[in-house]
Amino acid sequence: MFPKKLDEDFVNLLLKENEGLKLEYKQQISSQEKIAKTLSAMSNTAGGMILIGISDQRKIIGIDPEEERYMIAAANESFCLPKANLELHVISIDPDNPYEGEKYVLLVIVHATQDERVAVKLPDGSLKIYRRVGDKSLAS
Repeated sequence: MFPKKLDEDFVNLLLKENEGLKLEYKQQISSQEKIAKTLSAMSNTAGGMILIGISDQRKIIGIDPEEERYMIAAANESFCLPKANLELHVISIDPDNPYEGEKYVLLVIVHATQDERVAVKLPDGSLKIYRRVGDKSLAS
């Protein structure tokens, strides 16, 4: 499913696809709890990819890769039980406009779980398991 090189060409290929069972676009991570639900859902379904730094119109807006890496890692650590199996890849995007600096997107590869389901710790301490249905993360 993945090319040998996770680069700008791969990102542009992904941007031609609609969000769905195995693909989600995010402008940025604003809530660790919300992204933990997506991590749980993708882990418990078929795995998938989250591409961060993309607008709702599927345009590359870029992100601070260290901030987004932190948010994903903290969400996985604080809310996922057990932790989701993730790969994080920062991809540099050359600007269309020569006066702009390069932009970065973060590709999060979520591996499907084999045995144990990934649950999300809710504020009341309870655990909830999510699954992916189409482009939504729903409680099981």
